[in-house]
Amino acid sequence: MKRTRFTDEQIIGILAEHEAGTKCADLCRMHGMSEGTFYNWKARFGGMTVPEAKRLKALEDENAKLKKLLAEQMLDLAAMKELVSKSGSACREARGGRASEVLARALGTAGVPDCRADRKMVRYQAQRAPDTELRGRLRELANDRRRFGYRRLFVLLRREGEPSGINRIYRLYREEGLTVRKRKARRKALGTRAPILVEARANARWSLDFVHDQFASGQRFRVLNVVDDVTRECLAAIPDTSISGRRVARELSALIERRGKPGIIVSDNGTELTSNAILRWCSENRVEWHYIAPGKPMQNGFVESFNGRMRDELLNETMFRNLAHARF
Repeated sequence: MKRTRFTDEQIIGILAEHEAGTKCADLCRMHGMSEGTFYNWKARFGGMTVPEAKRLKALEDENAKLKKLLAEQMLDLAAMKELVSKSGSACREARGGRASEVLARALGTAGVPDCRADRKMVRYQAQRAPDTELRGRLRELANDRRRFGYRRLFVLLRREGEPSGINRIYRLYREEGLTVRKRKARRKALGTRAPILVEARANARWSLDFVHDQFASGQRFRVLNVVDDVTRECLAAIPDTSISGRRVARELSALIERRGKPGIIVSDNGTELTSNAILRWCSENRVEWHYIAPGKPMQNGFVESFNGRMRDELLNETMFRNLAHARF
């Protein structure tokens, strides 16, 4: 990973200056950075304090070490299995002091072939597997996520433990005739859509959506609203100048710690809510996420109704000076 000349504490301090009212262009000129770098910092550290950033860094380092140890362990185990599964002659060769050669042949990592052997015998002959199970799983995911291309389907398969690379997934994706259907002028729901059955209890279903407004200076900001569809409570209203998918995932994790896990979350198809960060968060927390049909906001009517009341009673009646005023 490319190292930055700013520490996490300095980055959070710069973001705090922006929240206090300093413009992004002035901060970039003052600290010698680009606006793209600033917004990447905001997506990663927005709304965080210094202790929270240190805790996040420690967790990321520990996770990287565990992944490295697991990969080395799996490689050693695979090598030992290949060595043990060979015939008795191969085992005798290993006992005779040529275990490394046997292991190299077993794993297909032999270096220079024996000059006395025929070149036709030592050259690798490609034998492509039919990949029946992988093709079937790829078709299932493409049918469930009709707006996902091969890149996002590759991410979903990788989380399920599929070791294939993205080039192989792309080849199978093309061979199966899968493609993201282009939107037409008249939008229609693809397939049949069944209504969502909700229990009459708290945390049975949450709804998410964004509402936009601007400060007295003209700078625009947005508010992430989270509503419990059964109790009609506003569980969270998070204002900020920009809210990324990683920020949404972090706020939902904090909300679950206070409130408990929801049965299902409903939202539209915004880029923040369909990002890889949200997909990874759903997989790690085992929370079902339902996306409404494109162009059908009334399928998310609970939070849309709350947004309308919030605009009439609060946003249209209040002139916010800055982000700190809006959060207060």
